[in-house]
Amino acid sequence: MQETTEYSYLQATGKLEYNMTNDYMFRMVLQRDEETLIGLICSILKLQRESVLSVRIENAIDMGADVTSKEYQLDIHVSLNNDSYINLEMQIVNYKNWPERSLSYLCRRFDNVSKGKDYITVKPVYHVGFLDFTLFEDHPEFFGKYQMRNSKDKYLYTDKFNLYVVDLNHTELATDEDRTSGIDTWAKLFKATTWEEIKMITKDNPSMNSTAESIYLSNSDFEIRERCRIREDAIIHEKLVAEKLEAQAETIATQAEEINRLKKLLADNGIQE
Repeated sequence: MQETTEYSYLQATGKLEYNMTNDYMFRMVLQRDEETLIGLICSILKLQRESVLSVRIENAIDMGADVTSKEYQLDIHVSLNNDSYINLEMQIVNYKNWPERSLSYLCRRFDNVSKGKDYITVKPVYHVGFLDFTLFEDHPEFFGKYQMRNSKDKYLYTDKFNLYVVDLNHTELATDEDRTSGIDTWAKLFKATTWEEIKMITKDNPSMNSTAESIYLSNSDFEIRERCRIREDAIIHEKLVAEKLEAQAETIATQAEEINRLKKLLADNGIQE
């Protein structure tokens, strides 16, 4: 008779204290449960589970560790099968600089040729951003993949330099391919705010039981909850700062337009500045 596992999260009800959009919770869950990390990577890269021989988080932190110090980073650096690198990051504040920021991270990771080795040995790199905002408002997309290609005929320059963006707020735009690989289900799980939502997801996706259990265990850990709270407070502050900066930028732009209008008015009337 096959033994069944009783998961503690199945007894939980109501609102989650912290879900996976909290970047500290995101890191703790993926670091706590290797199967979750593998499942997410397989979904993103469209890999079969048996093709994953090894997966290692290169910048692991202690459970419940204080991350207010700059020595800690909440993006996750993963080595897959010792032949490719993946950077996973949860971001909910829109600083209007994601393309530049993500490319900077990706370029640093791409510089992985060992001393004395030929450049052909560079390992493929992937930067995967899970964004709680829409990156390009004029081009909404659930799962965007960006690579270096010829600007005329789209010929691929290299398949070793990959930047992926998952918009957590636009699962309705998921393609059939996205749904087949389950990326939209991961996005829904990350955004879930109640245990009832999580149980609905795992009912149809039993492979995510271990992920749900890791979310439950992490929410049950006082030290992890405290770090999540600190991150939540910091994120609220970051949002306020971002909104303030955006408002200031709009004010400056408006003032510049008014100055240019007045300059033109003076010039049109033959008045020197």
